[in-house]
Amino acid sequence: MAGDTPPHVVEDVPGVLQLLSDGSVVRGDESVLWPKDPLPDVPGVKWKDVLYHAAHALSVRVYRPESSSSVTGSSKLPVLVFFHGGGYCIGSYTQPHSHTYCLRVAAELPAVVLSVQYRLAPEHRLPGAIEDGKAFLLWLRGQAELGAGGTADRWLAESADFARTFMFGSSAGANLAHHVTVHAASTQTQLAAHPLRVAGYVLISAFFGGADRTAAEVNPPLDVTLTVDGSDMLWRLSLPVGASRDHPVANPFGPESPSLTPMDLPPVLVVAPESDVLLDHVLGYAARLREMGKAVEVAEFPGERHGFSGLQPFGEAANKLMRVLRRFVYAGSARRTGL
Repeated sequence: MAGDTPPHVVEDVPGVLQLLSDGSVVRGDESVLWPKDPLPDVPGVKWKDVLYHAAHALSVRVYRPESSSSVTGSSKLPVLVFFHGGGYCIGSYTQPHSHTYCLRVAAELPAVVLSVQYRLAPEHRLPGAIEDGKAFLLWLRGQAELGAGGTADRWLAESADFARTFMFGSSAGANLAHHVTVHAASTQTQLAAHPLRVAGYVLISAFFGGADRTAAEVNPPLDVTLTVDGSDMLWRLSLPVGASRDHPVANPFGPESPSLTPMDLPPVLVVAPESDVLLDHVLGYAARLREMGKAVEVAEFPGERHGFSGLQPFGEAANKLMRVLRRFVYAGSARRTGL
């Protein structure tokens, strides 16, 4: 119709993602966000993609070391459920850096790693990704119930010790790992004898927010991979339209967030890079859980930036994190406690 105003750009992640005024989304090439250095091969790990949610066409990438002997001598391995980062708007379980990092975790812990695809905003706003995480937990519980004698995936039936399952994520994936763990805690009482137990969870550079600015947001570090404006935009793109950063997905301790005090949460490893505008949110999360009497371990990484382990999966800091992660997972395996 003559005189109609064409849609204009409302939000813009340059070259990667645009939200237009008519609600349409234009996606570009996300590879511009990642380092161009070639990634080394990781031998000794097999992987495949398995459909876990037919209605939404969502898959999980299963990584299994060719040698399935764990640190404890067991023939079965702990299970790490990994959620990739990207502010709930970008990223993929197939992205080369994410893929390489999962290969490395599977090989060096060793562990069965399950890298989960979930729907992205703004096409699918939150809590869409949270619902996908819950659906994956339901699928994984089903696999654990089927076991080697049923129709479970053969790799999982042969190699996965479901009683040693850990939720694990970076940035928005860490946020998602938190919410899936809380959901697991809220439903576990109905499944007391279930073979799947969440023994712990790991949050790397967790993407949390809040309406009130923190000191790190007011005076951010100079060299950052995620800016305050960038963080704000990702929340605007991913949260329900009109929601503030105190929405329960963004702020676990917001005015409308359910209390975590009565939750029987498993031990958590909180990974906090120093050069991150989200540092105070990350450390505040750990502090609040400690006040509630939860088991919390904090690993701080001076000078490192948001998402460092994925951006440089073979860097010195990633090497240190791998050692910390291995100790946490196998300590949790020894405790055999959790959800």
